[in-house]
Amino acid sequence: MVFFRDFVRVKESMHNAISMNKIEILDAALDDFSEGYFGLSNENRRVLLLTLATQYDLNRKQVRELMKQYLGLDLPNGSFSSFYRIERNLRHSLKPMYEVLFERLNTHPGGLRFLSIMRADILSFLADENIASVRALDSYLKEKLITWLSPANLQLHNITWDDPASLLEKIVAYEAVHPISNLLDLKRRLGIGRRCFGYLHPAIPGEPLIFIEVALMKNVAQTIQEVLWDEPPMPESEATCALFYSISSTQPGLSGINLGKFLIKRVIDVVRRDMPKISTFATLSPIPGYMQWLLAKLASIERCDSTFRENLLKPEEETALLGASEKYTTGKNGMEVMCNLLSSSSHDWTKSDELSLVLKTPLMRLCARYLLEEKKRGKALDSVGNFHLQNGAMVGRINWMADRSEKGLKQSAGIMVNYIYKVENIEENAHSYFSEGQIQASDEVRTYI
Repeated sequence: MVFFRDFVRVKESMHNAISMNKIEILDAALDDFSEGYFGLSNENRRVLLLTLATQYDLNRKQVRELMKQYLGLDLPNGSFSSFYRIERNLRHSLKPMYEVLFERLNTHPGGLRFLSIMRADILSFLADENIASVRALDSYLKEKLITWLSPANLQLHNITWDDPASLLEKIVAYEAVHPISNLLDLKRRLGIGRRCFGYLHPAIPGEPLIFIEVALMKNVAQTIQEVLWDEPPMPESEATCALFYSISSTQPGLSGINLGKFLIKRVIDVVRRDMPKISTFATLSPIPGYMQWLLAKLASIERCDSTFRENLLKPEEETALLGASEKYTTGKNGMEVMCNLLSSSSHDWTKSDELSLVLKTPLMRLCARYLLEEKKRGKALDSVGNFHLQNGAMVGRINWMADRSEKGLKQSAGIMVNYIYKVENIEENAHSYFSEGQIQASDEVRTYI
């Protein structure tokens, strides 16, 4: 009963926040709504958001009536006043009532952060049940957030060891690619030869919305071990390469809003200005979808009729693999053996130099195929690859045993990829990828396929 009263109170404050206009009453309603929302259970939040999506949607009856009026008008010889009037009314009627709530929260203290949390809840609910009205609610809120979080409204901040502990704690908590193990590790990533840049918004002080970690190096690194070193760094004056090795978002509610694109370009501009000797900009990126794709491919091939089966291994690769794997696993053919080896959680194949060498050739070749040829709706199947390619990068090099961590072996058999950002080609590459799905790659990578 108590939970029901809480829900009714929050629902009433939401209605007041949309319908009232007096400033002092409106501010109190927005406070009541945001504070009450956090006290609701996940189920009550879901019901509340469904209510918002359905009961505060646009008035379709009014839209249909205006469209009838518009279609009934004859094109005049002179005045278009009737057209302008109906078009203005149509624009107004096509705005859902919940837009008022979003707009008012955006200008309310703490409101932008609250909207981000609200959208995270919306995305979570949509993952469980794809409801059209809630999907429309999400789409509308996402468009608003894209406008409010444009680069003009964001502040680039060079995060250092001297920043407040509360901000540094956020870096440790939200690092999504290579977890920060301790304070020494954090200090190393913010010290000599390293940079960390984040985008901050005035409405969410002290918390970067997204941050990127950069290593200043002589050459493009081939392994993450070279980046997360223990030795003293080289002098920054000798650096000619800025390597982006991790980019992390701190707000799940900003999913699908490409702040990373603007952050990378801004960081390139800052580094070029401050360190003119640096001429190469590249990443050392994970390939999170590779093993999932390959194991699914191997499993599906085993289920196929032999007439339609695609052999992922070349004859010489299969012969070598069957010979080197006898101590570790068995199988009807090379692909079954390969599937058994790669799906094992113990990763025993990495403990044998002979077996690793035999697997290297097909794994590197198939990785190149995955990165360059496997697509979804005309774009790269790999999520990290799609991100960098749409930002204007090219696939520069595929690196064997670049990440020997449990996560790296599970995601991509330890393989990582360098995406190269050639400043003079960024816009052209991005355009060809967006318009035609073209993936730019070095000759070295293309030789694999």
